Amino acid sequence: QVQLVESGGGLVQAGGSLRLSCVASGRTFSSYAVGWYRQAPGKEREFVAAIMWSGSGGNTVYKDSVKGRFTISRDNAKNTAYLQMNSLKPDDTAIYVCAAKALGTTVGSTASWASWGQGTQVTVSS
Repeated sequence: QVQLVESGGGLVQAGGSLRLSCVASGRTFSSYAVGWYRQAPGKEREFVAAIMWSGSGGNTVYKDSVKGRFTISRDNAKNTAYLQMNSLKPDDTAIYVCAAKALGTTVGSTASWASWGQGTQVTVSS
């Protein structure tokens, strides 16, 4: 499995932006699909975005409510995936967690992702 460490969270006003990073170690990063999930207090973990191939663009999937505001990307040379979040809303407040799974699969269920980071807190004030 690959080890994942997130960073970049923080407190931002509504309408602001943040860029989250997910640094991978332990295995060849380009061999994995990468996803971002989030969990708000009292709610289940939910899918946000994923990049389902080894390239830096294309074959991306987004939760409907973040389409046009969030962009997922990856830089295999840096073993890092990113989540650029623009036009943030208070409803985006959550712990954001990076996940990885083998290439050649679909987003699938939360349980289908093999590796998880610890998460980074994003708080959006109104």
